[in-house]
Amino acid sequence: MHPQNKEQLAALKAVAKALKVTFETDKNSPYDPAFVAKILAGEKAKNDGEKGLRVDVENLWK
Repeated sequence: MHPQNKEQLAALKAVAKALKVTFETDKNSPYDPAFVAKILAGEKAKNDGEKGLRVDVENLWK
């Protein structure tokens, strides 16, 4: 299973414990935590309606 947030992870853990099912969580990510934080911050900014980096495509190759 791939929970999308900590709330979903907690719910899945509770269900597994209630059913007496063993489980393990993979905390080892192949990505640098600083990189992941930047990506998540950018997604949050986009979802909050903030403007991102604008590139002038007319002068991109000059």
